[in-house]
Amino acid sequence: MNTRAWIVFLDESGVSLLPQVRRTYAPRGRTPLLRHRLNWKRASTAGALGYHSTDPDRGPRLCFHLKPGSYDTVGLIEVLEQMKVFHRGERVVLVWDGLSAHWSRAMRAWVTEQDWLTLERLPA
Repeated sequence: MNTRAWIVFLDESGVSLLPQVRRTYAPRGRTPLLRHRLNWKRASTAGALGYHSTDPDRGPRLCFHLKPGSYDTVGLIEVLEQMKVFHRGERVVLVWDGLSAHWSRAMRAWVTEQDWLTLERLPA
């Protein structure tokens, strides 16, 4: 068995595009008026940090993916397809959490077709 592989930690996060308002300046005793469009747009980002298991001289690799809305199984498969290109066909051991999209039937079916990818789940 060839044990030369990239160990990649991948996680997703959602961000709101609304401004964060904590404190502002206004004359004493007058409530400030803050105006912004309440579109409630959201974006999501997935970041993958990889280390090579046997060759530390290669250095770490960071890649990320941005998309409007939130990630689902189809969106995560797109991220993994881009990761495959990023790692140029090298073996990857992917470590991620227990998000339902990570372990869905569609994801498991897609992963079984990939010879370059091995999935590992973070403990609870």
